[in-house]
Amino acid sequence: MRIGELAERAGVSTRTLRYYETRGLLPARRGGNGHRVYGDDDLRLVRQIRTLQDFGFGLEETRPFVECLRAGHPAGDACPASLAVYRRKLAELDGIVAQLRSVREQVAAQLSQAEALLPGGPAPRCELTG
Repeated sequence: MRIGELAERAGVSTRTLRYYETRGLLPARRGGNGHRVYGDDDLRLVRQIRTLQDFGFGLEETRPFVECLRAGHPAGDACPASLAVYRRKLAELDGIVAQLRSVREQVAAQLSQAEALLPGGPAPRCELTG
């Protein structure tokens, strides 16, 4: 398939595909006419990259998954290097969640403190809005 078809099937732009090529994530093969040529394996690579990016992975973090697929594994996360990236991302996400919980607790405390200072006490809560 040509670059336009791959882009359409993968849900990305041709510019994105060219960028993946320059980063070494997508092979650059040319047909006899000089046009880029892609196969179903390339579609799997692009879909793997996009899925991981949708999860918040950086482009370089997708590299072990792409290499795993290129090595012939049925899934990009079937290799130890991919699992290591998953573990690092989970640790990063756990840190972000902990930080958000802390900020939420601080905001809730500030709200309670501010409500307590209102003349006549806190405003009645509307059952519809919480």
